[in-house]
Amino acid sequence: MNEVTPNMMSDVDRPGAVSPTALPVADAARLLSAAGGQQVTVEMLEADVAAGAPTNADGTINLVYYAAWLAKEMSSGGD
Repeated sequence: MNEVTPNMMSDVDRPGAVSPTALPVADAARLLSAAGGQQVTVEMLEADVAAGAPTNADGTINLVYYAAWLAKEMSSGGD
C-alpha cells in the first residue's frame, strides 16, 4: 500500500500551502504581521534585505535564517 492519502501529505505538498523556508517578501510581511502583533511591511523587509538579511537565490525569505539574522543584528546593536 504505497498510496498517499491527504493525511500523509506534508503541509508543503498541500495546494495553497506556504513554506516558511521560501516565502515571497509580501507573504513574509503578511505572516510576520499576523504572528507578531505589529505591522511588518514589504518595505521593512526590503530594507532588511538591503542591510544584509539573507534571502534564497530566488529572492524568497527563509524565516529561520531571517530570525537568526535579526537576533544577530539586535545583539550587535544594529537597527
